[in-house]
Amino acid sequence: MPAITKIKGDLGQAMIMADALRRGYKVAIPLGEDWRYDLIVSKDGKLLKIQCKYTEAFNGVIKVRCETHDGRSYYRYKPEDLDYIAVYDRVTEKCYYINSIYLGSGRASLSLRVIKTKNGQKKKILEAEDFLKF
Repeated sequence: MPAITKIKGDLGQAMIMADALRRGYKVAIPLGEDWRYDLIVSKDGKLLKIQCKYTEAFNGVIKVRCETHDGRSYYRYKPEDLDYIAVYDRVTEKCYYINSIYLGSGRASLSLRVIKTKNGQKKKILEAEDFLKF
């Protein structure tokens, strides 16, 4: 039986692919496992490299992992590796698209807020609804 993390990753990729197709984009899958991205999406004549992730929002926050693990070490994605990290959230059943400019020089994760903060903080908060399109 495949590992549960592999199943979740495959589900995330399939849901993101379906979302892109529903939006009218063409989608290609790179051959092999040694790419920094999972999908290539043709949007407005441009090819976009998309890394796919699966997550489950908790306490109103979608945590987006901006790194991968190859069994030996972690690698943090950089803007030159891809154009977007796309994440499928099982709780909201939506796909979110984070432009690679948010990666900086390599960050481990970032958080998207589904529910407003209790203290009303707005500075340095990424609202999930702002990432529904790419």
